Amino acid sequence: MSRLRIYGIARTRAFRAIWIAKELGIDYEHIPIEIGEAGAKKTEYLAVNPNGRLPAIDDDGFVLWESLAITLYLAKKHGIGRLYPATLEAEARTWQWSLWALNEVDRGVNIWSLHAVRLPPEDRNPDKLAEALKVLVAPLRVLDREFAERPYLLGDEFTVADLNVAAVISRAIEMDMPETPNVARWLRRCLERSAAREARRLRAESDAASPPDAIRLIARINRL
Repeated sequence: MSRLRIYGIARTRAFRAIWIAKELGIDYEHIPIEIGEAGAKKTEYLAVNPNGRLPAIDDDGFVLWESLAITLYLAKKHGIGRLYPATLEAEARTWQWSLWALNEVDRGVNIWSLHAVRLPPEDRNPDKLAEALKVLVAPLRVLDREFAERPYLLGDEFTVADLNVAAVISRAIEMDMPETPNVARWLRRCLERSAAREARRLRAESDAASPPDAIRLIARINRL
């Protein structure tokens, strides 16, 4: 039996934990808990993550939640010098970009995705969609400049810094990005990796199996 358990349906931010596990070749048990009262708010899961949020992991008794804390932990445990940088400075850049992604683009991409693609057409709000696109302009330009002279955030090789930022904005793969072509090319490179394709396949299956009310619940719980 695997020593690593990943909690959370693949449609959620558990996608990020699944991607890093596949990238590192870690055997894991996936426990596809749903959001809300149907899963993440149940007593059994609250014992794992008292916030009632997804994902969480149990790594041979070590419990951790917050998706990018999970990716950083697993990458450092299993991929130092490969997916996880070996120098202090590169490690700091990894933290920088991971925190940047959560603070600058995570919410905007989620709002865009819901109101452009995922919610039933009758529930989509064009004003929220327009505002999300407006909010994303400046940070995506910042990211675009990073790829003017190098293919990945830390240099020539893909690392957990790229995985974290690409995972956060992964649903933007369906977004038109004429003003940030470097971001568009980099995101496609990241999401075409074999581990990313497999994680995306699981997420697509989860998306397809989710009833409209489940997507509405996402928007409501997260005020998107």
